[in-house]
Amino acid sequence: MPRGATATTPIPSSWPSKDPGDILDYQLDIGPALTGNEGDTIESVDIDVDPSQPGDLNVDNITADGYKIIIWMSGGQAGTTYNVTVLAAMASGRTIQRSILLPVVAMSSPSIPANSLETTTHDSLTDQDGNPIVSQ
Repeated sequence: MPRGATATTPIPSSWPSKDPGDILDYQLDIGPALTGNEGDTIESVDIDVDPSQPGDLNVDNITADGYKIIIWMSGGQAGTTYNVTVLAAMASGRTIQRSILLPVVAMSSPSIPANSLETTTHDSLTDQDGNPIVSQ
């Protein structure tokens, strides 16, 4: 970077959206961060998910395949974008930390209650999370 240039904030990385009912694997390739240190190996991986409340995104399994970290995740609240922070500790003592956004979106058809509100064309009215609005 030339002198005097202002660094810009990089665009956050993100994975494709998941439905709350999906159990999917997501990958993070840390190989580019280890260029020139090809003999190094991943010793451990820690994952932090934010927000992290009951019913939020679950980390079910973590494995490493070379420099690729594979994370199996399930659950999550529709309408929430989770910040998944991955911390990889290498055999050499290096640590690599990356944060990736994971949006959770209701993609499956919700069951429509009998008392849900409809338009004149019989389409269900929904809230911002895709849930049917019901009459009292």
